[in-house]
Amino acid sequence: MSDASQNSGNREDEPVLLPGDDGAVITPPQSTDVTTDSKFNKFSSDPVGFFIRLGAESTAFLSGEGWQGYHNPIGAPVFYPEYTNEIKEALRSSEHLKETVKTLAMKKAMTDAEKNISASGGGLEPTRLMKRAEREIWASADTIIDGMIAKLDSISELKFVAFTIHYMLVRMYHQGIHIREKEFLELKKTAEYAEANKLSMIFLPCHKSHVDYLVISYIFYRLGLALPHIAAGDNLNMPAVGHLLKHCGGFFIRRQWGDDVLYNSIMREYIELLLRKGYNIEAFTEGTRSRIGKLLQPKFGIMKIIMESVLSGRVGDCIIVPMSIGYDKVIETGSYVSELLGAPKEKESLYQLFTNMNVLGFKWGRIDISFARPFSLKEYIGSHMMRRGIRLNPSTNVRDRDLLLRTLGFRVLADINKVSVIMPTALVGTVILTLRGRGVGRDELIRKIEWLKRVITLRGGAVADFGDNSTGWVVDRAIQVLRDLIGQRTDLLEPVFYPVKRFELSFYRNQVIHLFITEAILSCSLYATVKQGGPIHIQKVKIFPNLENDCGFLSKLLKAEFIYGSDGLTQNMLKTIKAMVNLEVMAIEEELGLDGVPTGTKWLSLSAEERKIGRETFDFFCFLLWPFIETYWLAAVSCFALLPPQLPVSEPMWFDERIFYDKAQFLGKTLYYEGDLSYFEAVNKETLKNGFERLKAMGVLLYRKVKRGMDSVPVVALAPEWLPPRPLPKSPKANSPTTDVKDAVKNRFTSLFGSKPAEPSLLSLDGTETPQDSFDENWRYFQPEGKLWELCEQIGKYRREGKNRRDTATVLRVF
Repeated sequence: MSDASQNSGNREDEPVLLPGDDGAVITPPQSTDVTTDSKFNKFSSDPVGFFIRLGAESTAFLSGEGWQGYHNPIGAPVFYPEYTNEIKEALRSSEHLKETVKTLAMKKAMTDAEKNISASGGGLEPTRLMKRAEREIWASADTIIDGMIAKLDSISELKFVAFTIHYMLVRMYHQGIHIREKEFLELKKTAEYAEANKLSMIFLPCHKSHVDYLVISYIFYRLGLALPHIAAGDNLNMPAVGHLLKHCGGFFIRRQWGDDVLYNSIMREYIELLLRKGYNIEAFTEGTRSRIGKLLQPKFGIMKIIMESVLSGRVGDCIIVPMSIGYDKVIETGSYVSELLGAPKEKESLYQLFTNMNVLGFKWGRIDISFARPFSLKEYIGSHMMRRGIRLNPSTNVRDRDLLLRTLGFRVLADINKVSVIMPTALVGTVILTLRGRGVGRDELIRKIEWLKRVITLRGGAVADFGDNSTGWVVDRAIQVLRDLIGQRTDLLEPVFYPVKRFELSFYRNQVIHLFITEAILSCSLYATVKQGGPIHIQKVKIFPNLENDCGFLSKLLKAEFIYGSDGLTQNMLKTIKAMVNLEVMAIEEELGLDGVPTGTKWLSLSAEERKIGRETFDFFCFLLWPFIETYWLAAVSCFALLPPQLPVSEPMWFDERIFYDKAQFLGKTLYYEGDLSYFEAVNKETLKNGFERLKAMGVLLYRKVKRGMDSVPVVALAPEWLPPRPLPKSPKANSPTTDVKDAVKNRFTSLFGSKPAEPSLLSLDGTETPQDSFDENWRYFQPEGKLWELCEQIGKYRREGKNRRDTATVLRVF
């Protein structure tokens, strides 16, 4: 990087276009040669040089040379000695908080008075009780405030953390952080406008790793923007690390706010105070890290407070900035897999990130940052109200406000997807996991990745740019980064690559699926017909209504997983069909009447060109979606474990939700190793939970909480209308089909779950435990029919064929 670009942290400097990098600002300054060591060489190889370089870097930060000095950043002033005291005083002076404290103190004083009267027959004066209660409530408020707010008092601490992060990122992501210059210039212009008008910029990034916090603050420091106040879970408020995060912009919030009136009041007042002062805020739209690679559903805690502040007029406006962060390699994928397979969640440990020198010794490629076009929240609200007219009144109507909030959340996610950069590791992971064979040769891998890049570009997506480097170079580089996930055989005619850790590799494949979700749904819908086999001329489906119904079913089933276009089902389907015809994957055939005149009925089938290449492209789109279909099928099949011992039932039979989820995952693992599930990632609890939530929305499952001792336990039941309609005959004839089904069912479930539960898990309506000797076997007493059976068969239509599986008889064979 040139000297000019080294100073890009000063607001008067313009970002520099690096030669051969097509408009990217790259930081930290590192070579893009895979074979080049970081300038921070290992201590063991050159200890003297290591300390010389380390000293020079730290001196530059402390003395304030170039961008390391963080001079005059764009935005509201932060990092001055009285910052924390000013924030605390402003919060304590809030009329709304004072009113909340007074109300809570009055309730407490009345409660204390009743206790005193009961204990002694007399009591303290109401005034004294009120003052004491107010002191106690304010003490609690001060504790909450002190534990919550960021403490941006010292530029020295910031420089120390900036140097530490710089050192870490140089070693971990040795090929730098890449930002499109056009996006940065637009962001800088917006930041200058926000500063002039005292508006906050609300940065809403995707959340893939704990490194996100560090990277975002680092690039703002380096590029001369005011650091944001970062909404972080209080699980990160650990000794030492929590202190540093607070002094660099982090403020800690509880995962669950519940009905704590005081906490809610302080949180709202703090967010509104930051907005009124024009401070930047960073909050993760998904609420938590995505452990499966794709975007999660939006969470609305912080966003709700921000939107309500603007709706109420307490805050004039703010600027929303969706942003995407792409990594060649995400540090936590190993722990993600363990958690998704049911292992207890590891305690959050940014401390380990700071201290794990093995991690810092890895070379994990590069990071790409993308910014969507910023937009005014006030203007966004106004445009929706104008579009819907008097029917939408979010200022006073709670339902309208919730609708507007959800629309905003999905708009942000759509913007993040739109600007996200597909990394080389995502390209390689996607190709490796969308093959029918065991592996792929290097030349074929390069060919498939070049095809995938072209298709992504056609869909409006962006692929990480590597200048003049060849696709082969990019592939070799990605294989090196994913060397623990992808195996290589070099003792053959050419190098052959194959997946070693498919589950972890799926994290990278899932970063591509949003670009092709409509193609994937269309392909899997057509696959339901294609997999039935028979002559080619009958492997076609009517576009209306048959194909539309199939696409509609899959779209609704998976609506919690993906973000669809805004044009509606029919228009999205027709546009996708047109695109697939242009790709020569599918063909449209118009039906002719007996007189040879077109009837208007159109059919869709695989094209002759696609069949010639062995359904390569068609299968690619199916492979993207099949793991998710498998998970939802598993969720539906697992509901058979919730059947009562007999019909009719007057009340739902409630089972411990946690045990039910564990048993469903256990069932999935067993079916995978027996070959009845094709994808091990289909048993991940994140998507499986979404599947159960979807079944809840469809009315299949009922949820509630019951008291067990001092705790509230979540329980689940199968809705009565989804129960099988008929029991099996009590005395079936020998060797009848019904007997075979009953025996197969009994043997299957007994082998998976045993004849009794590991612990009492059936709860009656009053919360008392009841014995249940035949738990998990009850469903074997019913005929394999009814709405639940039909749902399993419907989902099974779109599944990938596998061992002993040709059609919807899968459910019957499994159970």
